[in-house]
Formats: sequence, structure tokens, C-alpha cells
Amino acid sequence: MNKIIDLSTFDLRFPTSEHLDGSDAMNLDPDYSAAYVVLHTESNIEGHGLTFTIGRGNEVCVKAIEAMRPLVIGLELEWIRKNLGKFWQKMTGDSQLRWIGPEKGVIHLATSAIVNAVWDLLSKREKKPVWQFVSEMPSEEILNTIDFRYISNVITPNQALKILKNLENSKNERISKLKAEGYSSYTTSAGWLGYNNQKLKKLCLQLKKSGFKYAKFKVGKNIKDDIKRLEIIRKELGDHFNIMIDANQVWEVDQAIDWIKKLSFSKPLFIEEPTNPDDIIGHK
Repeated sequence: MNKIIDLSTFDLRFPTSEHLDGSDAMNLDPDYSAAYVVLHTESNIEGHGLTFTIGRGNEVCVKAIEAMRPLVIGLELEWIRKNLGKFWQKMTGDSQLRWIGPEKGVIHLATSAIVNAVWDLLSKREKKPVWQFVSEMPSEEILNTIDFRYISNVITPNQALKILKNLENSKNERISKLKAEGYSSYTTSAGWLGYNNQKLKKLCLQLKKSGFKYAKFKVGKNIKDDIKRLEIIRKELGDHFNIMIDANQVWEVDQAIDWIKKLSFSKPLFIEEPTNPDDIIGHK
């Protein structure tokens, strides 16, 4: 048996606002931060996890993680391994803590830090990186991690299992390809809204030389500035480079439609958060 016996938290912060790293139309001066958690077990294995914030309030997230301590201390790793779905429900279903959630806001951020630490813990236990641990799980075990409450009207467990089963034959091939080629990634290193045009040009050249094929750029504060920046981006990166744009929820629906039409010349692969993510009608 191997139980989780303790939980440590850390309030980590970086002064990214000094150079406007991470800045966007909604979050003008973020200090990138993390509420960090370490799960300690009866053995020497530790699970590390974090949740991301942008400065003020990081301490609230740390306190929320500590408030969830009783939910995880004493749990046996073998039980978690066999009951990942029930573990998720335990973390998100506390009858009092869920009042300041549920699955939303600081409680959800705190939950993610602990859950990330648990996945790290289980993967280390089997001496595998998390991606490999997850990808090698049988379909039934993957299904067992999913909480189907509130989504079964869209997809049932049986339907989900069928999808997973249909992909099993190609799993080893896809794992081999991932090991050989890696997983496609993008960067926002050149795309922060607080950067001036000169810095934007310099960073575009750097990311192109580094081999990236995808990059994301922040928009939404000033339409004339956005047009100018995207003109620079296309000139420096070329027509075939894949760019994405992100407004960080700053627009109203009609404003988003008008703004994106004016930026369509840049041929973005997608637009992230054009408006409030909870505005279901607006997204329709």
C-alpha cells in the first residue's frame, strides 16, 4: 500500500509585467504566477502539479488548494489508479466547497493543481511520462476517467467507448510517430500586445529561425494597431506560416464580427476567445 500522506503548497510569482511579457487586451500587466503543489507519499515518490494565475489572487488559489487537503490526504494510489473518475468526483463534489465552485473559478483552479499532481504521481509510479502513461491506458480505463454527468445527453459512455475502441488498432503507430516526430506546438513568445513593433519584428524572425510553424498573437485593444501588427507579422513570417489570434474575451459579439472582418487579410488559423466564453448565444 502507498498512501498520500502530506501536501505542500508554494506561491510562485514572476515579474513579467516589467517588460509586458504575457500582456493582452484584457490583461494589460500580468505577473505570471503559479499555485504549486507537491503531494507526498509513504514511499519516496512525489507528485508535482500547478495551476496558473497572473499575479494578484495567486495566494487565494494556494489557500483553496490547502482547503482541499482533507480530500486527498490518506488516499491510496492503487485506489486512485483504479477509480480515476470517482477521484475526480470526490475532488469536485465536496458538498461545501462546491458552493464556491463548482468546476469554476478558484476552486476549479485549485482542483487542477491537485489533479495534475496526482497524474504526475501515478505516471512516476509506473516510470513513464504522463503522455505515455495516458496513451497506453486501455480504452476502458480512459473511459473510467470521464465524469459523464451533464454530458450524457450529447455522448453516452457506450458511444465514447466505441470511439476509443475504433482507434485502438492505430494506437501503437501513433505512439511511435509521436516518439519520432514529437507533438506539434505553437508559441506566443512574439505575440504579446505590450510589445512595440520593433520588438515584434525581431521576435518574429527569432521564432521563424527556431523552426516553429505556428504562432499566436494577441489582438483587441486598438483596431488600427492590430492591422499594423498583423501586416508586420505576415511580412516577417510569410504567407504560409500558420498564425492564430486571441482577443481574450474583450469584444462584444457584434464588435468581434466587425473586428475579425477587418483582420481577415491575415488569414488566421483560428480566433481564440473573441467574446465571453460563457456567451453560448453569442457564439452561435
